[in-house]
Amino acid sequence: MGKLIKLTAKDGVTIGAYEAVPAGETRGGLVVLQEIFGVNRHIRNVADDFATQGYHVIAPALFDRAEPDVELGYSGEDAAKGVAIRAKVKLEQSLADIAAAVEAAKPAGRVGIVGYCWGGTLAFAAAQHVEGLAAAVGYYGSGIAALPPEQLRCPVMLHFGDRDKSIPLADVEKIRRAHPDITIHIYPADHGFNCTDRPSYDPASATLARQRTLEFFAQYI
Repeated sequence: MGKLIKLTAKDGVTIGAYEAVPAGETRGGLVVLQEIFGVNRHIRNVADDFATQGYHVIAPALFDRAEPDVELGYSGEDAAKGVAIRAKVKLEQSLADIAAAVEAAKPAGRVGIVGYCWGGTLAFAAAQHVEGLAAAVGYYGSGIAALPPEQLRCPVMLHFGDRDKSIPLADVEKIRRAHPDITIHIYPADHGFNCTDRPSYDPASATLARQRTLEFFAQYI
């Protein structure tokens, strides 16, 4: 369904992105943010799925600044490589690339953002710092609790699993206290429960989170 395109950030750096366009009427734009495994099959499938719901989707390749064309699986070795690449990319660089993706999606109408794992943290940071977003959704973003409690520019929904060892429920409560107006859902699931390519995939939790996400975007986009 999708194709590869190029995005140019405000600092002049060009990165790749995956674009998925709806076959019928366009509901709006949507930026999909990767895990630490690159714009891999899972992220492309997520983008394609949102396109079937009427969204013009842009999934920026946020690792391109450090290493182009990264596409990893979910083994321990792949995870270690993804962590190492992520460490080379600064938050402000990622936000610049996300802003470029938002601009690319704007011709479709109002723009939302959704991210997974590292992308979940970045979706929250984008809701704080990137202009032009109508709504943001983050799945199991382990870095959200450590972000400064700055004001959000748009409505936010977050999804977490109560079996996720990388995100203690105490961190979720910290986020809730810092941002009492956002919507937070907790599922009987582990980290990565939305990803069909992970052993931690939980169909029931993923289906419910998808339904809630689509309803949230329908309200604001």
